[in-house]
Amino acid sequence: MDIDARSARPVVFVTGASRPGTIGAAIARNQASMGFDVAFGYWDGYDADMPWGADPAQHEALAEELRSLGARALPVPVDLADPEAPAAAIARVREELGPVLALVASHGHSVDSGVLDTSVEAFDRHFAVNTRGTWLLIKAFAEQFEPGLAGLGRIVALTSDHTAHNLPYGASKGALDRIVMAAAVELAHLGITANLVNPGPIDTGWMTPELAEALAAETALGRLGRPQDTADLVAFLLSVSGGWVTGQLLHSNGGFHLPV
Repeated sequence: MDIDARSARPVVFVTGASRPGTIGAAIARNQASMGFDVAFGYWDGYDADMPWGADPAQHEALAEELRSLGARALPVPVDLADPEAPAAAIARVREELGPVLALVASHGHSVDSGVLDTSVEAFDRHFAVNTRGTWLLIKAFAEQFEPGLAGLGRIVALTSDHTAHNLPYGASKGALDRIVMAAAVELAHLGITANLVNPGPIDTGWMTPELAEALAAETALGRLGRPQDTADLVAFLLSVSGGWVTGQLLHSNGGFHLPV
């Protein structure tokens, strides 16, 4: 463990942890086991519109799991389409757990559509959640940041290179990339690093069996990614050992789209 056991536990805020099988939930578990206190964000309004549906009981179940790992845990409902919500969420985490030393933006609003059938409303909502919402989280995080424990100050955001037939999602993530790259430069004087992770295809409940098989066949290592694969890379980036890595977009995807 990189965190000095004699020190207070650092606080991480992880968004996109609404269900146990999400990447966000895997990141939350990892960080709890590595000495962090964990706040995690979710939004049932989005899940309710998705095939898997919303299950509010899962939030407290995840919180209890994190507590069993030794962490203080705080579930935070946050509608990132609301421009006031990101700062309010960061303020709540700070008030209840203490200064936030790491931010992991693993949320994503994604509804398939392309160039010809994306509505203006859908386009704007993708950018509101995936792009503007993350920028405002980063802004609020930096404004409350106090350099402290073990020299930590970390931002990690999950991105994607998906574009065709998933246009508003891919475009909003592309814009997100530039925001995080800017943060790596503009927040460096605070001792904050900022990086992006592209996890490739990971089935968190949205793939059909046929799609899962096809995507695994396009991956050099012959399988789909697992949430834990991403969580392990994020854990390195959040650690003291990861402190020399900043401004990077890292592909953690098992060789997806390499010639196979």
